[in-house]
Amino acid sequence: MPFPLTLRDLKVILTAPGGIRLVVVKLETSEPGLYGVGCATFTQRHHAVAATLERHLRPLLIGQPVERITDAYGAKEDPHDRQLAGVLHQGRDATRIEDTFRQLMVHGYWRNGPVLNNAISGVDMALWDILGKRAGLPLHQLLGGKCREGAAIYRHADGRDPVEVEDHVRHWMEQGVRHVRAQMGGYGGRQDIRHRPEGSPPGAYYDPKAYARAIPPLFEHLRATLGWEVELLHDIHERLRPMDAVAFAKAVEPFKLFFLEDALAPEDVDWFATIRQQCATPLAMGELFVHPQEWVPLVANRQIDFLRMHLSAIGGITPARKAAVLGEAFGVLTAWHGPGDVSPIGHAANLHLDLAAPNFGVQEWCEFNQTVREVFPGTPVVRNGYLYPADPDAPGLGIDVDEELAAKFPCQDSVEEWTQARAPDGTAMRP
Repeated sequence: MPFPLTLRDLKVILTAPGGIRLVVVKLETSEPGLYGVGCATFTQRHHAVAATLERHLRPLLIGQPVERITDAYGAKEDPHDRQLAGVLHQGRDATRIEDTFRQLMVHGYWRNGPVLNNAISGVDMALWDILGKRAGLPLHQLLGGKCREGAAIYRHADGRDPVEVEDHVRHWMEQGVRHVRAQMGGYGGRQDIRHRPEGSPPGAYYDPKAYARAIPPLFEHLRATLGWEVELLHDIHERLRPMDAVAFAKAVEPFKLFFLEDALAPEDVDWFATIRQQCATPLAMGELFVHPQEWVPLVANRQIDFLRMHLSAIGGITPARKAAVLGEAFGVLTAWHGPGDVSPIGHAANLHLDLAAPNFGVQEWCEFNQTVREVFPGTPVVRNGYLYPADPDAPGLGIDVDEELAAKFPCQDSVEEWTQARAPDGTAMRP
């Protein structure tokens, strides 16, 4: 009988080689040299995730002295319960991924929040990475094997006016990208808000009505100048009230978007039924989801067309592969969240899921500079509009982190400005 593979250490790596705070987990095992890496990035609350990993999950995974085992009321358990003590005193079995995921999710009793889920994700991805390395196989092989050789990506095009946006779309088209998300002035647009009430607080002001009026003409221009071969996307980023989002989805329907992203906030998802009744604009949703019951009804009722959750925010690869299988049963495609605040390790996890899922749709991609690629050797590569593993035969996630180099780029604390969104009259809005 082979010697059990147990967890021996958990390290949290905070680094920002590209200027964006990233949280990475490294799990070491009882087999010398065998470890896994995972993404736990919640860039706006990186300290909270790190503390959860170091103070709460690490003792559960790696082990703790028998005398520190307590019951729900703080009293020590019977020290003669050798079975319980033995389990907690040594590292957990590194191959029991599903069991570990479930234990981590409920061990704190309260569950399914973004801080806890991101912490769990770092562990979950690292366990899948370990399993692939131990098997000598890329992760997608453990998920059923490839359905495609590369994952089609989409890139972002923005600008101050329709002509500038068009130029940026053409830039990506010239590089072989066939899916482009077109914005004008960022999320909600950039307007000069001149009519604030006296004494209005500072914030990232935007005008939802002005934004909603400006975007349909943008797509009219893009279709007139670019034609219909390029797939165009747009992200409302929950910047509109539900009824205005319904009208917006109808207004852009003639321009046949590949999808309209985050038309509603998670609190307003019941309005997707109304959008479905009004138009045929494809809908993508999920960036802020943290609980399966946020996406299961939308999929089961066929009210969205693309699942685009942030993998680490939902807990990692284990819940994501289940969401993908659910989507397949109802004709819903995947389009995992992939901006710069997903670490290269998270992007590698996205890619392996993309390669193995029959219902893959498209993958958001944010190009990383050379410094980031040096910190994360094995970062996926793009060629002619498709994303590929850096080494197609590398086992596990196929990516690593250079701890020494990562330490040269510490995370800098700051107060986010863009999330302090306000309407023209100063009302706090969703960002």
